[in-house]
Amino acid sequence: MPAKELFSYPKYWAECYGTAPYLPMTRAEMDELGWDSCDIIIVTGDAYVDHPSFGMAVIGRFLESQGFRVGIIAQPDWNNTEDFMRLGKPNLFYGVTGGNMDSMINRYTADLKVRNDDAYTPDAEPGKRPDRSVIVYSQRCKEAYNDVPVVIGGIEASLRRIAQYDYWSNEVRRSVLIDSTADILLYGNAERAMADVANKLAAGIDIKAMDNIRGTVVVKPVTPEGWTEIDSTRIDWPRDMGSLEEAYGTSPYEYIQEEECASSKEQEPSAFNKEPDVQPIRIVPLPLHRKADFDASKSCIRLPSFEKVRKDPALYAHASRVLHQESNPHNARVLIQKHGNREIWVNPPPIPLETPEMDGVFALPYQRRPHPSYGEAKIPAYDMIKTSVNIMRGCFGGCTFCSITEHEGRVIQSRSQESVLQELEDIRDKVPGFTGQISDLGGPTANMYHLNCKSAEIQASCRRLSCVFPGICKNLETSHKQTTELYRKARAIPGIKKIAIASGLRYDLAVEDPEYVRELVTHHVGGYLKIAPEHTEKGTLDLMMKPGMGTYDAFKKMFDKFSKEAGKKQYLIPYFIAAHPGCEDEDMMNLSLWLKRHKFRVDQVQTFYPSPMSLATAMYYSGRNPLKKLNYKSDKLYIPKEMEQRRLHKAFLRYHDSRHWDVLRNALRKMNRSELIGDGPNQLVPAEEKSKDSRRPHMSIAKKGQKPAGKFQKARGGQWDNRQPKKKTVQRTKRR
Repeated sequence: MPAKELFSYPKYWAECYGTAPYLPMTRAEMDELGWDSCDIIIVTGDAYVDHPSFGMAVIGRFLESQGFRVGIIAQPDWNNTEDFMRLGKPNLFYGVTGGNMDSMINRYTADLKVRNDDAYTPDAEPGKRPDRSVIVYSQRCKEAYNDVPVVIGGIEASLRRIAQYDYWSNEVRRSVLIDSTADILLYGNAERAMADVANKLAAGIDIKAMDNIRGTVVVKPVTPEGWTEIDSTRIDWPRDMGSLEEAYGTSPYEYIQEEECASSKEQEPSAFNKEPDVQPIRIVPLPLHRKADFDASKSCIRLPSFEKVRKDPALYAHASRVLHQESNPHNARVLIQKHGNREIWVNPPPIPLETPEMDGVFALPYQRRPHPSYGEAKIPAYDMIKTSVNIMRGCFGGCTFCSITEHEGRVIQSRSQESVLQELEDIRDKVPGFTGQISDLGGPTANMYHLNCKSAEIQASCRRLSCVFPGICKNLETSHKQTTELYRKARAIPGIKKIAIASGLRYDLAVEDPEYVRELVTHHVGGYLKIAPEHTEKGTLDLMMKPGMGTYDAFKKMFDKFSKEAGKKQYLIPYFIAAHPGCEDEDMMNLSLWLKRHKFRVDQVQTFYPSPMSLATAMYYSGRNPLKKLNYKSDKLYIPKEMEQRRLHKAFLRYHDSRHWDVLRNALRKMNRSELIGDGPNQLVPAEEKSKDSRRPHMSIAKKGQKPAGKFQKARGGQWDNRQPKKKTVQRTKRR
């Protein structure tokens, strides 16, 4: 059944007030607009920037387009309810979001150190939002007006919709919907769900009755009558779905009610207790091609309860695996998870926006600037994106350490070229001091614009976690023609001088279209291009669901060829992750040797950060691989959890830094790899007697006549300085 068109809802009566220059943040601004109250108040952990890259602006402007009066409470004082009441009581509901980033990731580094700045706050001032902002803000809203519904959303709520491992407390926490005491949770980008919820509340429908809206999570006391529950362990199939469907006439992923006596059920072991060589596939001993005799739309999958996954890492990994298998909006089913005596009810993901709907969202009347109340204060996150354009949403890469897919979905939602070009003109005309430079034309990924499955039917039945791993799916459209056309049209706009592509590039997709790579390298690379192989070793790459280094080599060859043809000296800057689950010391050593062999000195190092709900986080917590069929006897992964181990892996990436040499020497000796200690070109770190003379990093291992790392290297993300040393010239003076 197709989704209702996003802008087809009847307008709320308050549309007569028109469009606000900025959504009001004070009662004085409300008075200027002639408002006596707000219909909806959005509470956010970020400063209010009226720009389509900021969630509160997108949702606020979208609700305004539906006719509602929307106010903003940005970064309120959470110690009491005063700030939460400053716009008065909302007529319909509070909308609560932690901001564009998870509040915990925003405040703490991967090593659990407190950050000293906040990019989403005026002048980067830290401490303007609480830890677990969604929970705190929601509770304060309930304290302020306990009869007003609270709707939570944004990435912080989205990635905590079920029981999830919490890195900061090192335990599994309940669904944020329960801890926050909110009435409903909206996950993903949420325009569809928000439109439905807002219009139903405006029509007088009780929010407790809104239990079947796609893209929402609610709490129920019990499973409603008429629903068929499926134990999640019965659908975690170890074999290919298609082959079994051909053999038995129906997908084994669909539930078939079986008539079994109670005694046989009691005797049957759980799938988790079976021997690993026994495939726990349950096939009904009935004639082939028998169809299920129940309503599939009334079936729900029961995940292991919060109490179980909290104590059992194997069950946690299993629950994560099933949740990701149920992420396709076209075939996902309801997920339920018991929390004590309540049920968390996760409705299927929202139907992706069509191109005209995406255009409508990005065409809303954004000012593209911070709210005037911030005066001359700088908001770093805004400065970074004020001249960038988002051309699409979603990602089908499926990288296990990334949560974009869990939030935005796997189906790519693209804007039209006309919409993107119009926004470029708006930037040229509206952004103060615009110099003609566009900082990015991309999205979660630079080169997935208008790339989707060739067949809507195949897409509707697919349960792959990635369209490009372990190889590119034969049903995936890989032509970058529309992207290339967009780049050319964008460059032709008067006043646009340079367009950079700063979003992450899927080079495994790019090599499928050499013409795109030529266009990118010739016109949109400003000296260096950042890409993310993330690792070099196959075992770790497989756990990341990333392509092998052969693909990187193929792209580099293409990149160098087209750079030479364009008459440009350009460099690839690869990014890597340290301490990823499943990555052993030897893997990091081999990565370090690869870096030295290719003359890379990495300055900025990313250590694996266990963000909520990602598959890699499930690996980190459980020590098991949720990419495979799981049981209690499944092989365990090596997990570098201890801080000492994580620092060692980080040190391997910074092999050239003298501060890490003692750590690396000790590690290499323990690994029986002492031959890697010395000054040779194939050795990793110098011996002790050589390193004692080193006063600065890199000095003792610099080549003769070569400069230590300086501006050249930093500007190129670690590229070795191979420039010829300048010859000394003798200055002569004229005789008088």
